[in-house]
Amino acid sequence: MTDPASARPTLAWPAWPLPLLAGLLPLVATLVAYTLSVRLGLVEACNPFIDGCVSISRAARFDLPNHLFQALLLPAAALQALCWLLCGAWLRTLGAAPTRKLRALPWLGLAAALFLVLYGTFLGTEGEAYRWMRRYGVVLYFGGTCIAMLIVSGATQGLALQTRHVARALLALCAALPLLGLANAFAPLLHVDGEARAALQNSTEWWGGLIFTLFFVAIAWLWRATRFEIRFATRCDE
Repeated sequence: MTDPASARPTLAWPAWPLPLLAGLLPLVATLVAYTLSVRLGLVEACNPFIDGCVSISRAARFDLPNHLFQALLLPAAALQALCWLLCGAWLRTLGAAPTRKLRALPWLGLAAALFLVLYGTFLGTEGEAYRWMRRYGVVLYFGGTCIAMLIVSGATQGLALQTRHVARALLALCAALPLLGLANAFAPLLHVDGEARAALQNSTEWWGGLIFTLFFVAIAWLWRATRFEIRFATRCDE
């Protein structure tokens, strides 16, 4: 006799567009905000990845660029949270052991996404709330996301993936983040003027955001290669 639960029809959707959008939306939001800010004369034109003339926050802090930035960033935060929730399930389908780190991954990713929401919501405001957001919201988002990336990239190394080179690229991206963090942290100790230190810190912020984007794009690639799907069971009434 067939189990009624197993006989339910299911809908299966490819999961890879989720991390692809989660990674690309923040990049698009940042580039759109910066381009508009330059056109409106709010910030100077340069290559922020090299020159570090402006931080991401300042590029998206005022007027229309701020509204467009928030409109794209907040959905991206929700998508990133969803991706971290699904990463554990994806790894388990590939044979990863349900370790304590993997069980903590969804909560860590959700916390990081909440701090991204905090950052996007208060960007453009003034006063103590903005300073708190700028100091802690960004740091905790970057830190939480970095740890989640390390957990996922570490778990993929012991799995038999068809695209082993992409799995190795995840580790390379994770290794680059601490180097950027050290450069940002030790910038005040360099014997250069304040403007040069600020430029270095701004530049590392842009590169860190790009690494996050590349990581989610790599996850999308792996999900597509392993045919990871989201399945929905439809209800069949008697």
